[in-house]
Amino acid sequence: MANRTRSRRKEVALFALNFFKHPRMLGSIIPSSRFLIERVLRQVDWKRAKVIVEYGPGVGTFTAEILRRMRSDAVLIVFETNPEFVKFLRESLPDKRLRVVHGSAAEVSQVLAREGHKHADYAISGIPLTTLPKQVREDVLRETHAVLQPNGAFLVYQFSPKVMSYLEPVFPRVTRGFEPWNILPAQLFFCRP
Repeated sequence: MANRTRSRRKEVALFALNFFKHPRMLGSIIPSSRFLIERVLRQVDWKRAKVIVEYGPGVGTFTAEILRRMRSDAVLIVFETNPEFVKFLRESLPDKRLRVVHGSAAEVSQVLAREGHKHADYAISGIPLTTLPKQVREDVLRETHAVLQPNGAFLVYQFSPKVMSYLEPVFPRVTRGFEPWNILPAQLFFCRP
């Protein structure tokens, strides 16, 4: 328990430090709550999911829980642009099913192909879509739509309802949710191709 507490403190400290360095890259000053994680991951069919991608894992709050729930033969590919988070993830989550990519989510199709996969079953994202440059945001959304299996889903958690206007032109079916037990309360968007 002491090691987990110390590890959690390190996660929160690293996350907060990077929030102050790059406030537009992170949506919150602290990592996601267990309530938000549960609400988002409830959408995943864990028996079926073999390839999952995550955008903006930060210190791995969602990542660790995805790995805990995933099949033993599944793969999780995470995309992180912050080198400090990349290093932290590689050191703190030694799991053969995890691939940590230091790069943009806009490269998802290239990275999947390099890893030997044509499609992903799920894409999970907490990257703040409202603060991304327009072209990058559009590339991420189009690429995500292109790589998802027909019965897959793009699971998005954000702090602004404005995101709906970015998702609807790309994904034909978008349903919304809300998780109040998070700092900040989170808007949820479940997108199907």
